[in-house]
Amino acid sequence: MPPPVAETRGSHARPTHRGAAVLSLVGELCITVGVLLFAFLAWQLWWTDVVANRDQAAQVRTIEHAFEQPTTQTPTTPTKPVSLGDAFALVRIPRFGAGYVRPVHEGTTAKILSEGIGHYRGTAQPGQVGNFATAGHRTTYGKPYADIVELRNGDRIVVETRTAYDVYVVTDHEIVLPAQVDVIDAVPGKPGVRPTRAIMTMTSCNPKFSAAQRYIVHARLDHTYTRAQGLPAGTLTSPKGG
Repeated sequence: MPPPVAETRGSHARPTHRGAAVLSLVGELCITVGVLLFAFLAWQLWWTDVVANRDQAAQVRTIEHAFEQPTTQTPTTPTKPVSLGDAFALVRIPRFGAGYVRPVHEGTTAKILSEGIGHYRGTAQPGQVGNFATAGHRTTYGKPYADIVELRNGDRIVVETRTAYDVYVVTDHEIVLPAQVDVIDAVPGKPGVRPTRAIMTMTSCNPKFSAAQRYIVHARLDHTYTRAQGLPAGTLTSPKGG
């Protein structure tokens, strides 16, 4: 004798209800994960820039004020070693805009790079013979090297310190693997070779939103001006064209 119709319907209704509940839960979880992921991306790609740009602009003002104070130092005066994390220079790159200026900190830890451009410890100081090697983000945390690929040979990079303005001129670009650290050697690509000239190296991740490679720009020191001399007119004028 077949079971009553009501029992037949009830026996099929329970798994259907459970299935719907599971699907509803999965759907809610997907929405929650999506919202959290969107919030994380918004924080990483937008809010870190907002905070970093504000903080770095304040740092620049503080450094500029400090540099304006009288000093007996000259570009050739031996300087004390810079402590890890300290801001000691400003970088101005006309190609990135007439108002572009970022602080340079000693070291390249994640925290330091969130505060501006980092200087590889053990490499030359600005204007010195050797390689003044730096690193900066292309995305997030103010992205000071966001437009590194836009630099052209001959573009100027001005590094300002308490005693001088060191003007570098871009000479070449390359893309390397993260393990190819010889790009920041005193003579790039030639470990152990004694340097005879002053250069600057900029490093950043490549491509954007990836750390698979490093984008490298090298520049040679073209001229050093004391603070008393100041920069010649037009040095910070944004270049036109490629």
